[in-house]
Parts: sequence; C-alpha cells; structure tokens
Amino acid sequence: MTNLVNLQDVSLAYGPLVLLDDVSLGIDEGDRIGVVGRNGGGKSTLVSVLSGRTPPDTGRVVHSRGLRIGFLQQRDTFPEATVGGFVLGDLAEHEWAGDARVRDVLRGLLSGWDLDAPMATLSGGERRRATLARLLIDSHDLVVLDEPTNHLDIEAIAWLAEHLRGRREALTVVTHDRWFLDAVTNRTWEVVDGRVERYEGGYAAYVLAKAERERLAAAAEERRQNLMRKELAWLRRGPPARTSKPKFRIDAANELIAGEPPVRNTVELVRFASTRLGKTVVDTEDLTLAADDTVLLDRLTWQLGPGDRIGLVGVNGSGKTTLLRALAGERAPDGGRVRHGKTVNLAHLSQSLVELAPDLRPLQAVEEIRRHITIGGREFTASQMLERFGFRGERQWTPIGDLSGGERRRLQLLRLLMNEPNVLLMDEPTNDLDIETLTELEDLLDGWPGSLVVVSHDRYFLERVSDRVMALLGDGDLLFLPGGIEEYLQRRARQTDATAAVPGRRAEPGTPAEPDSAPALSAAERRTVQKEAQRIERRLDRIGTRESELHEQMAQAADDYARLAELDSELKTLQAEKEELEEQWLAEAEKLSD
Repeated sequence: MTNLVNLQDVSLAYGPLVLLDDVSLGIDEGDRIGVVGRNGGGKSTLVSVLSGRTPPDTGRVVHSRGLRIGFLQQRDTFPEATVGGFVLGDLAEHEWAGDARVRDVLRGLLSGWDLDAPMATLSGGERRRATLARLLIDSHDLVVLDEPTNHLDIEAIAWLAEHLRGRREALTVVTHDRWFLDAVTNRTWEVVDGRVERYEGGYAAYVLAKAERERLAAAAEERRQNLMRKELAWLRRGPPARTSKPKFRIDAANELIAGEPPVRNTVELVRFASTRLGKTVVDTEDLTLAADDTVLLDRLTWQLGPGDRIGLVGVNGSGKTTLLRALAGERAPDGGRVRHGKTVNLAHLSQSLVELAPDLRPLQAVEEIRRHITIGGREFTASQMLERFGFRGERQWTPIGDLSGGERRRLQLLRLLMNEPNVLLMDEPTNDLDIETLTELEDLLDGWPGSLVVVSHDRYFLERVSDRVMALLGDGDLLFLPGGIEEYLQRRARQTDATAAVPGRRAEPGTPAEPDSAPALSAAERRTVQKEAQRIERRLDRIGTRESELHEQMAQAADDYARLAELDSELKTLQAEKEELEEQWLAEAEKLSD
C-alpha cells in the first residue's frame, strides 16, 4: 500500500493556543478518514497542514511524488465567471458531456441549472454545490473535504455519500454530520488538546472504542452517566442498518451497554408531558399556507399531541420554515386556523440569530432568563448549562460581540431551553454545532418531556431525537412516513427520476408531468383520506406506548411465568394489529400520492 502523506512531529500554535502538538501520522492509499473534534480545536488546521496549504511551526509534512490533492475548504472565493466556466473550466461541451463521471456529478449537484448563469447570482448554498462539483469532476490521489455537507439537503448528502463510496481516491473529511461519517469513512481521527487520537472504523465504531476507553478509566456510576455509552446504546438499538455492519463489534457493544436504560422512557415522557400540556397542544384546521402564487399547504388538518417528537423533512421551498412559523403563531395562515392548548409554553428556534447586546456576557444572558432549570429530574444552574453547551471557564464572561457564529447559536438555543418550554419548534438547530455539543443537546432532549417538531438536514440528529418522520413533498400535503428518512429518499428518487437532467448551456423548459391514469381526488376526498390516515397514526402511537408498557411489565415479571404468558399474548395481539394498521396506512398514503 502506497503512503501518500506523512506528518512527522508537527506542531502549530496561534499565539498561546496550541492546535497541534508534536503530531505524527500518515495517510495511505484507500484510507477514508473522518476528522472530528470541538469547534476551534484544530480540525481544519490539521487538514490544511496535511494538504500543504499551511506550513507547521515545527516538524515535517512529506507528500509522495506527484501527489494530486483535491481540497474543499469551508469558504471559497469566486471569480467573475459563469457557472459553466467555474465548474468545467476550459472543457468543451462534447468532452464533459461524454464523460459519465462528469455527467453524474452535474446531475447529482446541479441538476437543471443554467450553466450560463453568473456565479454572482447564486445563493450561498448554490455556490457550495458549484464548488463541490468543480472538485469532484477532476481526478485526484487524495480528496480533502472541510465541511462538505454545509448547505446541502438530505438528498444531496445521500447522493454525495454514494458518490464518494464509488471513488477510488483516498479521502479525508471534516464534518459534524455523523450519518455521513458512518457512510463514507473507515477510520476516525479525533483532534483534542493538540493531540490526534486514532480509531479504526467510522463514527459508530469510534463511539464504541471511545466508550470502552472511558469505561476503563471511570467508576461504575460515572460510567452509567457517560454520554458516549448512552449514544452507543441508541446506535445499537436504533435503525438496523447501523447495527448490522460487520465492523461494529456487537458482542463488545452489548457488554458495554448492559444495564444502560433506554435513551427515552417513552411512557414516562408521554405521562409527564400530558400532565403539563393537557390533551390539546397544537391543532391545525384546514390550514392553508402560500408563498407568492405557490400553495405550500392546502387545507391541512393535523394535531401535534403531548409528547410527540416529529422530524420534518422536505424539498427546499416546500414550506418547512413557513409551517413552523405558522405553528408558532408568527405567521398568519392564508386559510384555516392554528389553535394552541391553554397550557402551551412554546419556543421557536429559527434559523436567524437573535441579536443580543454585544457587551452582554453569556452567563448574564442566560441568568436573565432563569438561574436554575430542572431537566430529566435533575437541577442545573445557568453556569452548569453553559458548560454543557461548551462555554467553559472564562468563556462564560466573554462579551457576546466577541463570540463566533456557532457560539451565538449555542447561546440562543440555551436561552430558549432555560425558559422551560413544553413545545419546541426547531429550524436547523445543528447549524454551526460540533459533535460534542450535538451530543449534549440530544441528551438534554432525551429527558425533556414536551412536544417537539424539528427541521434539519442532519439525518443522524433527526433520527436521534424524533420518533416519527413527516414530509412536505411540494404537493400541499403533510405525509407521515413509517419508513423514516429512507422512505423519504425513495419517494424523492421516484419523483425526480423522470425529470433529473444534466445542466445545459441555457435553462431548459420544465418537463410536463405524465397524466395520471386515475382521476385525481377531489378536495373533500383528500380531506377524508387525510383524516383516516391521521386516525391510524394516533392508534399506532397508542399501540407503541402500550408496547413499551408491556416490555417493562414483562421485565418486572421475569419469574412469574403465568403473568409472562398473559403479557406475551397481549403483545402479539398488538403487534398483529400494528401490522394490519400499517398496511391500511400505506393504502391511504398511496391514494394521496396518486
């Protein structure tokens, strides 16, 4: 195996801040490395040194002869050029149009774009896609990507992961997207306190190995409280695709999480949430939302119940943010109404940052909301909460005007949580948060008993904190997806297969949809079908709650065989009803998608 890059005793500091301290490591052909660590801890510095872009203070960086490195940095400068000129350079149209890989990249990232459009007219997210496309159409020996998933939606991230898996180059990627790490990497480097800790395997294997290391150094109660073990428990009990990978050492994982309680006690959360919220949380009745001449939601009747944890996905422009604003009462409906329960205390984390006085300190900003908070049965001070969100020591007294965008985002989120809301609407909460902060946030939400609707392109976070996935697919409906994100991607693939196109030198007119073989449902028929689907969803929720109760009762009656048989019989009856209801729901969903 050929060695591509070697770091030998490399150190680098900016003033008193030491980012790399006597680091020695290497990259070989076939390596696919994920780089993780705290924001500001040196991840971007490490890959910049590896790529030869930043010289170290001491030590050596050795590249193999003729090494070709493709580097995607977090921020790019753009020349005054067209999209085609920026992405394709001097390639003639017949050259790039005849190259299958170039066509795949253009179709995956720039489908339907006008290559004659000026780069200056693109949004930040579109420029990110163009920069990524420019990198991927070339061949390299080593591809280095610094936060490649920023500004990409769930579909684009899934496409990028699949594309990178098919490439032969070595890969080094810095990202906070844990699903993406597991999908594309086979080694993990953690940058911490100037060191680079190395682990075999992707994110799931890294969680296991780090939890094992911490277990050996911790006392029994400290081990039980360890967040990495809790996250590992979720990984093992979560989607089957995570736990069936050969690289995941199942026996070791099972031993490590023995006695670890479930991530969320669903029964207890629903019971506690019901006492605080009552039966009515947020109801919509014939809700219609529009943007300009586009109808985003058409007469939606839907209920957000006590303890519901909803992950909301959808294509860009389908109305996710608009729906959250309507649910929060920040936007008037274009038709119908939104009703809140009498005891609802709602908080809305929007994508825009709340401006705070620049001379205010983080501790002061949190204490003006509340000095103490109780989460999951434990009481925390404002200072302790700030520490959990990455504001350690003197950072709690740093003027807000001197904080980074990511730190201000964390502070905004913490202020919302300190107000102890019982309904939480979150629009892209993971923006600018590192993995450590995300893990802390997930732990807080595990013990939080309210109702939650979260919009996020971070698939791992969405699957981690929500119990159900609902989708806006651009057709005016809100659909429940029993198959979660995977079902959403499959539906979107079916929608776009017929219309996906390689970009051209001029914008191509839209392709008319094929006429439906069956007549479309009337508005009244659609509402009837939607109500039936929602009735089934509510029954499925109740079955899920009862299943959790039965599992607990079976654990308590382990030595009572007669009682176990009785509980097992009820459980099997419920599971049979659940399968029948899921088939009924799918039949109703098909009517809506026709």
